[in-house]
Amino acid sequence: MDFRKGEIIAIDKPYRMSSFGALAHVRYLLSKKLGFKVKIGHAGTLDPLATGVLVLCTGKCTKQIEQLQTHTKEYTATLQLGATTASYDKEHSVNHTYPTKHITRQLVEETLKQFVGEIQQVPPTYSAVKVNGDRSYALRRAGEAVQLKPKTVRVDEIELTDYNDEEKTASIRVVCGKGTYIRSLARDIGRALDSGAYLTALRRTKAGSFAVENCISFEHFQEWLDEQPLEDSLQPSK
Repeated sequence: MDFRKGEIIAIDKPYRMSSFGALAHVRYLLSKKLGFKVKIGHAGTLDPLATGVLVLCTGKCTKQIEQLQTHTKEYTATLQLGATTASYDKEHSVNHTYPTKHITRQLVEETLKQFVGEIQQVPPTYSAVKVNGDRSYALRRAGEAVQLKPKTVRVDEIELTDYNDEEKTASIRVVCGKGTYIRSLARDIGRALDSGAYLTALRRTKAGSFAVENCISFEHFQEWLDEQPLEDSLQPSK
């Protein structure tokens, strides 16, 4: 492999780690192994509480990041119905509760259908969306009120894969285009059910041609790297 010239790899990002943190760790291991600072970037941010496919590009392949970000992605997610949080996931505690007695598996399945196709979606205010040059999440954490404009996103498929009527949880699989926030999708599904919803789990299972089952384990990245054949020019000096 020639990481200086450019490689595209995918790791399985762990829970409670930022995409930048995962990238920084991989860059450190690569740079230590190769003896020079490796140029590296990622194609598509994952929330800290999300796991799964994180595509990394090194060297000249970083020029492909913008194009890679346009690729279709697949997620699996679990929603807690009947409640909301400020971030639409477990990063924040529950701020409102709602009735759920009327919610059934059939109602959830019917409701999901309205989210297929091009839809208008307001991003979470706890996100990296920029507002007058500042990150939205930074403004929120500073106590400022933030209003974001809706944008058009594309959902190709959405299906209910599991439903627990006693716990009022729903598991879904989503295939979508660039810029779709699954946290916002959870919020909107809750509203469409005349209730509330937030994410309790999120996993990116595919990004373009990269599937999570073929990703490099983050925890075992060093072992993976040690097994890779390197270009002669990249062999560390003894």
